Amino acid sequence: MRPSLHAVTSRLLHLRPRTTTWIAAIILIVITLMALLAPLIAPFDPTAINPANRLQEANATYWLGTDAYGRDLFSRVVYGARVSLTVGVGVAALTLLIGLPLGLIAGYFRAIDAVLMRFMDGLMAIPGILAAIAIVSLTSANLWMLMIAITVPEIPQIVRLVRSNVLATREEAFVEAATLMGTPTRTILWRHLMPNTFAPLIVQCTYVCAAAILTEATLSFLGVGLSSEIPTWGNIMSDGRIYFQLKPSLIFWAGFLLSLCILSINLLGDAARDSLDPTMKRKES
Repeated sequence: MRPSLHAVTSRLLHLRPRTTTWIAAIILIVITLMALLAPLIAPFDPTAINPANRLQEANATYWLGTDAYGRDLFSRVVYGARVSLTVGVGVAALTLLIGLPLGLIAGYFRAIDAVLMRFMDGLMAIPGILAAIAIVSLTSANLWMLMIAITVPEIPQIVRLVRSNVLATREEAFVEAATLMGTPTRTILWRHLMPNTFAPLIVQCTYVCAAAILTEATLSFLGVGLSSEIPTWGNIMSDGRIYFQLKPSLIFWAGFLLSLCILSINLLGDAARDSLDPTMKRKES
């Protein structure tokens, strides 16, 4: 029986989450609202330098204190959430946009499959962080190029996932019936085979989103990501590492929110997997 997007959505809506899943959802909602409402929440310009107020402790004016340049740490952390979520969602969308059609083609056309999957194997052989560093180093370090650099190493995962589902489905009766009726190949791919990939893709995209956020923070911390003036969690930790022993809060708050964000996304991905994959529940029980 061919699954539908409605069936996948229905399973997610009838999900009975655990306490940890509720907590993860609440945390992610708070971080998302913080990112969306950053201009209203942040009391100061996150890029405004004020040397007279450098390395201030938390007080009524600067809620989390200031960094070595006198910039308000709370404002920078709030705006950092916006950058991180933009990168995470953007990379997940780009990976899906590129990986889904390639996976459908690889799984359905045997001749193309051999060539395409060898190329994907080559991409997977390169460590993702090194590939991202190489791409960013050869291009301008703007937000779009950063997302592309993080997307490229993630594409093979989506391609292999979609391909495996297509290989398992293309011999099914409803696909053979569509072929015998003369249904165009494009229709078979998008209307008959693609719906089978919805459930695993939803789960995989949550993991890609979390990995992208972590990679962006790593690149920024190493100094090869976005400009150091841009408030990202990685840049905040990179700027604060020199003064870590003097003022640990320069790194703590950005690292704490980064960890919470990634953990929350992964927990929601696990909950979606448990809901969409009944066999996983049986194995765990």
